[in-house]
Amino acid sequence: MDSLPDAVVQYILSNMSNAKDVASCNCVSKKWKDSMPYIKSLYFPRSIFDNLKSGQIPDCIVLQIVSSIFQLEDFVVYCPFTSAGLASWLILVGPSLKHLELRMDNLVDQITSNDSSSKLECIEVARNLESLRLWGVLMVRAPKWDKFQKLHTLEIIGAKLEDSALAETLQATPNLTHLVLLGCEGLRTVWIELLQLEHCKLDFYGLGSCSLTLTAPKIEYLEVQGCSWIRVHETNCLKNLSIANNAGRVYMVDFGKLMALESLSIRGVQWCWDAISKILQLASEVKHLYMKVEFTGDFEALLPFPEIDFVDFFKSHPKLKTFDIHGAMFAALCQKNSLKNVDSSFMIYCLEEVVITVRSPLNAEQKMSTLESLVKFGKNLRKMKIKILRMKSGHSSADDFFEEICRFRYMNHKLISIE
Repeated sequence: MDSLPDAVVQYILSNMSNAKDVASCNCVSKKWKDSMPYIKSLYFPRSIFDNLKSGQIPDCIVLQIVSSIFQLEDFVVYCPFTSAGLASWLILVGPSLKHLELRMDNLVDQITSNDSSSKLECIEVARNLESLRLWGVLMVRAPKWDKFQKLHTLEIIGAKLEDSALAETLQATPNLTHLVLLGCEGLRTVWIELLQLEHCKLDFYGLGSCSLTLTAPKIEYLEVQGCSWIRVHETNCLKNLSIANNAGRVYMVDFGKLMALESLSIRGVQWCWDAISKILQLASEVKHLYMKVEFTGDFEALLPFPEIDFVDFFKSHPKLKTFDIHGAMFAALCQKNSLKNVDSSFMIYCLEEVVITVRSPLNAEQKMSTLESLVKFGKNLRKMKIKILRMKSGHSSADDFFEEICRFRYMNHKLISIE
């Protein structure tokens, strides 16, 4: 390193980000110390201050390092800090910051909501932020932010939020293109209106009874977990959609036309049949479909899927290339009348890959007929994977069914695999 030109040394060292490495380099030589102010990114790991000597204050150490940097752009703090400490750092580097990530620890340490709001309000000085990621946030009232006009990415992971607090916070970030809310609890009615939003991932923790209304005419990717009622009317650009509810029921989905939709995933223990049939009807142009819904039924009763006509289903989804279905949907396609409308001219032209999860030996004959029909009419089918999942039976029907599947696989060994 001593033989290298100063500019090269400065370039190499300026690409460091770990605060511990930065502090160590300050002690090597004057040349190295003089290169530290040109660092663009700074990262404080969770355990960096675990072995501090008596009298050393973490906030002051961070301030000392931050104050030596000319133009910090990326700032990541996972170690504990106070609102006063955060305020002192951001006053110095806020104007140049583009990316900020903070582990707030409000949930773990049960800090009062006032202190939580104080930390959030400190972020106001970083007016040129382009992305903001917050971990462990308690937000019972919205921070007093003016608008972050340049902020395009907001991620909040592990949070307790109030409906009004989230709504006001999003009003301060009108130009978001990416929004991620993961492991968020306390929300009941969520209204999101972001006209530039393209990518949205929402994971609401709790009873699964949240309602969502989203207005985002440019949305291309949407993933929602934990909602029972979902309204998204402007969907002309939507290409990827995933809806899941592992704790509650999905009662209603209200979407606009899904003409651009390429990938659809629906998951959960129970969906109302109206919601399932509506989303499948809207997603007529879908290319990749994943279905893992165990039951239907509008209320407490868990009901099986009604019969689905095999031919009508594939005619209604002519562009389907990959199809991953679990027990209930497969059983619905395997009812005795499902294949009654098949004629010799019928073909499934686009289907290339099928994954089927089988959980029961009931109606084995109809299930085998459906498997055979997929192979027969899937003109361009390249791969079929049959997953046998916890198949239980008190008699030999399960063994007989498995033998039939194995025989089917042997006859089509280049196409079919069994797990």
